[in-house]
Amino acid sequence: MEANRAVEVEHDPLPVLESVAGGSGSSTAKLAMRMLTEGDSAFHEPTRAQRRNLAMAFAARDKILYGRAFDAVRLVEGPPVDLDNLTAIESGIDRLLLYEIKSTNRRNLGNDFRGYFFALTAAELLVAQSLGDQFRFLLIHTLTGHRLELDLQGVFQRARSIYPSWSVLF
Repeated sequence: MEANRAVEVEHDPLPVLESVAGGSGSSTAKLAMRMLTEGDSAFHEPTRAQRRNLAMAFAARDKILYGRAFDAVRLVEGPPVDLDNLTAIESGIDRLLLYEIKSTNRRNLGNDFRGYFFALTAAELLVAQSLGDQFRFLLIHTLTGHRLELDLQGVFQRARSIYPSWSVLF
């Protein structure tokens, strides 16, 4: 993987699946994950234990990985990596890409996602900066199946506006 290069990849559309009831952001995210993992066998939604193993493996390389700052893992080449086995992750870590998925069901949005507004958390930003080429944002349109993959530099290059904010949970 080449450093300091913006990554922008348009993929073939994912299969459009039956929407879950409600249409909330949470249900759109679940549908997008289902579309991704059923439409592309290289993607995997990690379990809580697998997230912990990934965090420990990256920490051993002095890289920050928060368990909630990514949604999916993709193996880029070679034999499968057992995400339930810390040693296997450490051996295959260079072949893993981690993804934060941003999904939408907006009807008036084109395949280029122009006009798409989404939140980027501080944790996602820190992890993207820490992992560099091993972290991507994947935009998924759940009505059309279109997806767009961007690294952090690509997100900032395409951004027309950025609105900083803080979210507080009591």
